[in-house]
Amino acid sequence: MVLGRKINNAGDLKAVVRTMKAVAAANVVQFQQSVQALAGYYRTVARGLSVCFREVDVAGWTRDAESGGKVGAIVFGSDQGMVGRFNEVVVGQVAATLGSRAAQAEIWAIGERVRAELAEANLTPAGFFAVPDSVRTIPAVMTKLIVASESRGGRETSELLLFHNSPGKGATYEPVVRRLLPLDGIWLRDIAGFRWPSKNLPEIAGDMVDTARGFVREYLFVSLFRACAESLASENASRLAAMQRADQNIDDLLKELHQSFNRERQNGIDGELFDVIADFTALGKSK
Repeated sequence: MVLGRKINNAGDLKAVVRTMKAVAAANVVQFQQSVQALAGYYRTVARGLSVCFREVDVAGWTRDAESGGKVGAIVFGSDQGMVGRFNEVVVGQVAATLGSRAAQAEIWAIGERVRAELAEANLTPAGFFAVPDSVRTIPAVMTKLIVASESRGGRETSELLLFHNSPGKGATYEPVVRRLLPLDGIWLRDIAGFRWPSKNLPEIAGDMVDTARGFVREYLFVSLFRACAESLASENASRLAAMQRADQNIDDLLKELHQSFNRERQNGIDGELFDVIADFTALGKSK
């Protein structure tokens, strides 16, 4: 009876694990496709910036981070578990990158688990947002993040860094750090030299600097969206790998339980046969 209950419980757990595997696999595809689809919007933003920076001085947008200034850091992690060392890896990258500047850093955590890991590493976040649960909810969360970070960090922040895990081959991932602000001078000069796809060059109505700021804001939004989608793809790939290992472990456990169950059942049958044979032998001797 005990082994029977264990077999039933293991079977129920296997069904749960298989469901989680299916959900994780679907999420990986969903977030990977969103990253690919975002490339088109990114090109549009880059072309808009290329038009602006033909007229606006690039040097004013690429100044080096002021020494001693506040550093802003946005860290993407997970809300849920069963992802291995997913959060520990990205927090390790944060600690290694900030180093002695950690005390002056304004850190924003995306994910309950990564917030706890940051706190344990003495990198207590100034703000927190839950991880979006789908592609559709990413824009709203990223917009709130931009508004909140601007209102708290303001002009005091001299540098803005972005930390997240990026998908690798299979279920692997690696931590990535990107500097969002100040803008990279080489990148700006490259996009300023973009060739417009048509013969008619666009004209910007209104103030060129304000328009450039609007495009930079969109660039930040696209960068955050992509980082969030890549982090979610990495998280679900890691969870899928964990569920595959769990599924294999449950199969091995079920095999052992069935073998034990069959041995006990055979032992019971053998015991009953021995009892019948013993009774028959005893009855024959008595006659």
